[in-house]
Amino acid sequence: MSDDQRAIDVDALVARMLAAESRLADHAAAERPGLTGADAATGERWEAGQVWGHLAEFPTYWVGQVRALLAARHAGEPEPIPFGRTRTDPARLAAIERGLRNDPLTLLADVAAGIAAASSLCRGLADDEWRTCGLHGTLGAMTVASIVERFVVAHLEEHATQLDELTPDDSWPPPAA
Repeated sequence: MSDDQRAIDVDALVARMLAAESRLADHAAAERPGLTGADAATGERWEAGQVWGHLAEFPTYWVGQVRALLAARHAGEPEPIPFGRTRTDPARLAAIERGLRNDPLTLLADVAAGIAAASSLCRGLADDEWRTCGLHGTLGAMTVASIVERFVVAHLEEHATQLDELTPDDSWPPPAA
């Protein structure tokens, strides 16, 4: 049975998001400097602030994308319906860099709001809405279930793990300007 045919366990998705939020809250309260491990696809390493900047914006972004996808479907647009962005999206990159200038506890409030919006979205979706098909520019056709799992739930968990695994950088702290 494919993911699209299996019943969506909304409670499990929400529980995973809340568990990630709890892990992130622990990190925000005891933030330490360092760099993430290298991204497998790009080799990039981020400072903790960059992770926080991304965490603060992506849950809300993807909730908006799912809502727009569903609105297009309900308006009669044929599936798959284009959605999403790529790693090079200017708004995404700007949010990542903004994280360097903001306190993790402040950004955690945005993360929590995004998780609350995602949880509310999940609890409100009808079975057929979970199966709505979108078309991502690089990943191809994806259902709403796949979008929520990959771009919200698993992504929160991935970034919590990045913060778990921060490693000191010899150049830390950065030189004074």
